Amino acid sequence: MPSPIDIPPVLLAGPFTAAYARSVGVSEKVLRGKRFRRLFPRVWVHVDHAMTDRDWIAAATMAMPRRAQLSHLTRIQALGLDLGPAKPLRFTVAGDLHLDIDDIFLHRTEVLPPLDDVGVTPAAAFIQYCADARMIDAIKVGDWLLHHRHMTVLEVAELARRDHWRPGARQVRRVLPHLDAGSRSLKESESRVVLVFAGLPRPEANKDVRNARGEILGYGDLVYLVWKLLVEYEGRQHLNDLNQWNSDIDRYRDFRDEGWRYVQVTNEKLETPKKLVAEVYGQLVRGGYDGPAPVFGDRWSALFAPIPSSGDLASKVA
Repeated sequence: MPSPIDIPPVLLAGPFTAAYARSVGVSEKVLRGKRFRRLFPRVWVHVDHAMTDRDWIAAATMAMPRRAQLSHLTRIQALGLDLGPAKPLRFTVAGDLHLDIDDIFLHRTEVLPPLDDVGVTPAAAFIQYCADARMIDAIKVGDWLLHHRHMTVLEVAELARRDHWRPGARQVRRVLPHLDAGSRSLKESESRVVLVFAGLPRPEANKDVRNARGEILGYGDLVYLVWKLLVEYEGRQHLNDLNQWNSDIDRYRDFRDEGWRYVQVTNEKLETPKKLVAEVYGQLVRGGYDGPAPVFGDRWSALFAPIPSSGDLASKVA
């Protein structure tokens, strides 16, 4: 057995196939020793390598036949999305293929959706995801894909129209009107949709805020221009970055000096979304809003439920 120094560095950096190991001089007998562990059939990794979510996606891709395409939420996570369970890792194949591999789910279809050099296209993966996703999660994922220019609303709409028979095609049409490419984070998207689905006006995402002289005071995460109200998500970076912290203090002072009110949103507030909605509503009223109060009825409940595929519940999420 070779000493540790004899292991090629390329086998220390992440998952690899047994065939690749052989090509660099490491036999399967060595792989079955104490320095490597098996991830999937024919896929190995060094025991000291800490697997990331992207490593698992790469390893699963190595384990699957070439005609199995990375799909669903896994395809979107391969783009860098940090949301949802990392497993099972999802693939789609056309025709009949029977594989039983732990932590991998293989979807079968008669005709593959559009593909790129990684798997199904992000737009097609989003449609697949919407088949089983909650409305709130689908909106967050859709916003993320739009903001990072991985898809367009028109692309998704046309694909859903063309392949209306695919799982998720009906559901995605309910999601599209609620998407906003201006949302810069999943938490901003979540903050926006809980307000909208409670019946409050839709705020503008990441809009410049100016004073009476037209000078920019800063930008707001969610802006109610008419009522001079900002809804700001405060992520961890606002606490951990001293420069960001001081910049925020100056920015909020400038907002106050110009008569703007603001609601600061945290992860804790998003865990009790009804209280957040009530706080924003109260601030809107202080700014002169005379519209309807929040309603936590069927439409609100639909936000936290799987998206309906039939027309029966369309009014709840329209």
